[in-house]
Amino acid sequence: MKRVKKITARPGIDIGLQSSEVLAVVMASAASLLKRLHFNVTIIEIVLVSGLALIVSGCANPVGVKNVDIQTGYRLQTESVLSVGQPSDASQKVLRRNGLLDRFEAEPSRVLAELHAALKPTGDDDRLFALAELSFLHAERTGDRAYFLASAVYAWALLLPGDDNEVLLKPSDPRFRLAYDLYNQGVAQGLAAPGDEDDHEVRLEPGEYKLPFGTLQVTLDKSGLTWGGYRLDHFISTSTLAVHGLRNRYRNPGLGASLTASLAARQKGEKVIGSERLGPRTQVPVTALLRFEHARANLAGGKLSGRLELYASDQAETVAVDDGRLQPIEFDPTAALAYQLNDSPLYSMEISAFFRGGFISGLMSDLKSEDRTQDGLFTLQPHRAGKIPVVLVHGTASSPARWAELINELQGDPIIRKRFQIWVFLYDSGNPIGYSAGLLRTALTNAVQEFDPEGKDTTLQRMVVIGHSQGGLLTKLTAIDSGTRLWDRVSNKPLDEVLVNPEIRTLLRRSMFFKPLPFVERVVFISTPHHGAMLAARRVITGLAAKLISLPRAVLGELAQAAGTISDEKLAAAMSSPPTAVDNMSPNNPALKILETIPVMPRIKAHSIIAVEGDGPKEEGDDGVVTYRSAHIDEAVSELVVRWSHSSQGQPEVIEEIRRILNEHLATFYKKD
Repeated sequence: MKRVKKITARPGIDIGLQSSEVLAVVMASAASLLKRLHFNVTIIEIVLVSGLALIVSGCANPVGVKNVDIQTGYRLQTESVLSVGQPSDASQKVLRRNGLLDRFEAEPSRVLAELHAALKPTGDDDRLFALAELSFLHAERTGDRAYFLASAVYAWALLLPGDDNEVLLKPSDPRFRLAYDLYNQGVAQGLAAPGDEDDHEVRLEPGEYKLPFGTLQVTLDKSGLTWGGYRLDHFISTSTLAVHGLRNRYRNPGLGASLTASLAARQKGEKVIGSERLGPRTQVPVTALLRFEHARANLAGGKLSGRLELYASDQAETVAVDDGRLQPIEFDPTAALAYQLNDSPLYSMEISAFFRGGFISGLMSDLKSEDRTQDGLFTLQPHRAGKIPVVLVHGTASSPARWAELINELQGDPIIRKRFQIWVFLYDSGNPIGYSAGLLRTALTNAVQEFDPEGKDTTLQRMVVIGHSQGGLLTKLTAIDSGTRLWDRVSNKPLDEVLVNPEIRTLLRRSMFFKPLPFVERVVFISTPHHGAMLAARRVITGLAAKLISLPRAVLGELAQAAGTISDEKLAAAMSSPPTAVDNMSPNNPALKILETIPVMPRIKAHSIIAVEGDGPKEEGDDGVVTYRSAHIDEAVSELVVRWSHSSQGQPEVIEEIRRILNEHLATFYKKD
């Protein structure tokens, strides 16, 4: 018979025997004893179960491990107040070491006050981080914004202690990045507009703010509150915005509360070149920095001071802090772009701008009171010398909003963002193509003259124009020499011999005579019907378009009036019934047949991106609107075929090809210089 050692042990201590052995011996002895005492079965069972529970609890190992999956393991190590609404393990350690874990749930403000009072004059980073996170948690639970600001103060003191104090947290410490986020979020939430839970507007206002342990006196640096000649207002925190509709979200991680700002009225008396080319709904990615002065040293005294500063993403990417080190600034340009396009009228006006000629010009007139441009050319940011323009020209029944995916990707590329500036052209896409091209050319010429009247900025002379569909035809008309061929089709007389008023003469010259613009150096065609569009080949379509599309009344009136006074019957007939854009894109259109014989000038590099649906031979394919053969041109220095439908300008392959072309253009630019 197996001998059982005589042992003495306390519950919870491993005594070297297998639990099953101890359990068997104890249960056997208990059963024998109970039977001798004449207890009935029910009582025996109860006692045995109770004994079993005692034995198990006494023999179970209280320390051990359990296997979990990778995601659970990572979550246990990284969860925090910002991710799950609970303190991180690092903050819980501080509470446990001080016996405050349960008390924090019962009386958080008192616990925070005790932790604050126990702070050492320097160092004590574990406690300082816990104060930053626990203050944020308490602010979220109670809505007391003083604790959000306290969280920002603690985080700043941890990351930027100043006064020759060393930052003890290592960059590899998970608390390091979390401290940045607590500061950024603490500033945004601490300065949030009272009672504004939905919009998350941030108020950048000077004054005295309450802290749980004292006061914060804030001043405001107003130099960052203007952008491109306009005052910035209505600041919205981007950290609480979920973006949809864009493939990637680009953030620049760093220091500061990331915001998106609206344009208010233009500053009186301040004339900034290019301010009229900024759209009225423009959203500006900006960052609010609340710079605390000697925060670590002043924590004990409770009287802190700080300065609010605002930085726009196109003007600064780093900021010098107290110790002179440069800190990257946090920006969220994708959120600002999405916020700008959220409920944008551009989408709803696309069809109106196609069917109603003059719709865009009428819209531009409405913007005259806001000092905006009337020619349809807008810049996404204030003009800066040294950046090459990339001009985006939309297609039929479309708008600049359809370039959103491309714009987001280009702005998210640090090299392209630094070296290029994006312009967009908005036009009535039902108007004659020559007429719209004339407007584009005039707008580009005006912009170059406005931005660089002395012709010193060489980057403006290296312009890249990108057009989709009909926009590609407009783009081509910036890069060819048509001579008199388009004019000769509608008149047997030189233009100078036609008796029309100066305004009509200018209109005719602008719409029928094209020479390459001297500042255009590269063009990109996307799904462009150089030889006509499939639907436009059908007479029923062109006939229907002619009935539905109304050309600009002012232009039609002037042309009709002039047609009745000239002796050139051929020209009079053309002027009395001008074509629509759909007419112009018919493979049988005489003007398009002339245009397809005129190549892009050799000095201008042309690139083709052609969409073809399906996986069949490209030569026999199409994108549903334009055939491959129509989109192909011999003079293109590169051609990429993507397997997609006509609206391909936002597809990854197209965007990557444009990125490649722009980098190639940049390399050529530096090689020339």
